[in-house]
Amino acid sequence: MKRLVSILILMSLLGFAGIVYVYAEETTPPASPVAEQAISAVPEEVSPSPPKIDTGDTAWMIVATALVMLMTIPGLALFYGGLSKRKDTLNTIAMPFVTFCIVSFLWVIYGYTFAFGTDVGGIIGDAGKLFLSGVTVNSLSGTIPEFIFVVFQLTFAAITVALVSGAFIERLKFSAWVIFCILWFTLVYVPVAHWVWGGGFLAKWGALDFAGGTVVHINAGIAALVGALVLGKRRNMTLIPNNLTLTVLGAGLLWFGWFGFNAGSALAANGLAGAAFINTNTAAAVAAVAWMIVEWLHSKKPTVLGLASGAVAGLVAITPAAGFVNISGAIFIGLAAGIASFFSIAVVKAKLGYDDTLDAFGIHGVAGTLGAILTGVFADPSVNELGKGLLYGNPGQLWIQLIAVGVTIVYAAVVTAIIFMIIKAFVGLRVDVEDETEGLDESQHGEKAYNL
Repeated sequence: MKRLVSILILMSLLGFAGIVYVYAEETTPPASPVAEQAISAVPEEVSPSPPKIDTGDTAWMIVATALVMLMTIPGLALFYGGLSKRKDTLNTIAMPFVTFCIVSFLWVIYGYTFAFGTDVGGIIGDAGKLFLSGVTVNSLSGTIPEFIFVVFQLTFAAITVALVSGAFIERLKFSAWVIFCILWFTLVYVPVAHWVWGGGFLAKWGALDFAGGTVVHINAGIAALVGALVLGKRRNMTLIPNNLTLTVLGAGLLWFGWFGFNAGSALAANGLAGAAFINTNTAAAVAAVAWMIVEWLHSKKPTVLGLASGAVAGLVAITPAAGFVNISGAIFIGLAAGIASFFSIAVVKAKLGYDDTLDAFGIHGVAGTLGAILTGVFADPSVNELGKGLLYGNPGQLWIQLIAVGVTIVYAAVVTAIIFMIIKAFVGLRVDVEDETEGLDESQHGEKAYNL
């Protein structure tokens, strides 16, 4: 545990060092092309010529939005639900389900405007579009209706919060989870989304994050680790998946939906979406095979769970890089993600002893961090002129990526810890010993997934 704390402190220092470095320059750096792209995604920014709706882009973005929604329910719900103990299956599925419902209405009330409204000091968006005020059927975001952009970004917010639940299953009160969803979405996800995608300070510094390495996966992974440490270990830490068939089905739905996640982040039906699409599939496949091989060597048997986990790790790692790297970069990122995530779970977690039940940190935190950093290495300007990495003559991009990773880790860790302390003070965090032993399906919901 001391080693884990030391690692978190070191990563925190990296983030703070980055902040000090940038502000020590005494002059505000010019807005990078990435910042310009992020700001242009905000519907209020108007180009010199009036934007026009593109029906092809609109059709693709409706499909992409539906695909990302599919990732949370049923994708993530089945992936997590199949891994839990039989007596906790419904509770595990209920957590992503209720998350999607909660975020769906909070996003349209205030999440969208604070994430993508006009920038206020690089920190947050303004309140001009509370309750989607001013958004009409004629409003555009680029070449698509603004309503579609709103819902597309909503699905990202929902799955980010839902991912965190994997670390807490089998011991967290359902009431505590509901409160966590509201507070964490408001205080962590929305500000970080603005920093990176809404024209905030990380976008202005030039941080690259095509579809959510920092905003989604590092954010969720660090929250999962902090929450697992605050909650403590389950009384029975044995992981007894009740139905690996459901888990593999969930993994397949995640992979399928991820095409909308990454290729949809081009916000158009174009060549960049195509590049993101093929990079996504390639990295996932390579990571799955890499995980299988190292597990085969390490444990003497290749597991189906390992294949599914490796694929998810590859999907996570390629997310920030999908629209910036070429196919060689995608292959390397997938390879690194499969190997690093396996050892973070099979070796590091075992030695440090923290109880991240379904390895939300081990996969999303580790692979997300790796992918965000490697984006600064492999970003190829021939794929996307907005990104130029270390291998293409821009070592500064790697430093910017490290700063963005550090800032996100520090902020997510500190605020998540505060949120858990608040919840603990008001409603408590853990279920009673009897409830944990009986199972959360019965104790929290009065239901059973299986009638024996």
